[in-house]
Amino acid sequence: MPRKNNAAPNRRQRGKSVLHGPGGESGESFRCVGCRLDVPINAPGTGHRNHCPHCLASRHVDRVPGDRAATCRARMRAVSMTVRDNGEWSLVHQCLGCGVLKMNRIAGDDNALALMRIAVRPLSDPVMGRRVLRSL
Repeated sequence: MPRKNNAAPNRRQRGKSVLHGPGGESGESFRCVGCRLDVPINAPGTGHRNHCPHCLASRHVDRVPGDRAATCRARMRAVSMTVRDNGEWSLVHQCLGCGVLKMNRIAGDDNALALMRIAVRPLSDPVMGRRVLRSL
């Protein structure tokens, strides 16, 4: 799992001023576009919850995190994982409507099994292994 960032141990999170409710109202939760569960907007470890902690699906609503200015509004699927320089894990989401890729920080309550399935997916792909061996 992600390592603790020792550079800023006492840094507080920014306030959450995102409007999740219908018609741009403030809400306490939103409905997942993948598994249809109600997801609370408060997430440990991130300032803006933007994906479901159960199935890791998201909706394409932001251009900049928290602005809700994207017009696509299609479902985004978690396709990969990446690790930042400070050891923090991020999900890579791809929009099923317009194809754009976005990186999102994982939250503390994300499903660990779903995260590991995405992380080891390249290891189970035989085509990926052949490509790597040919490049050596």
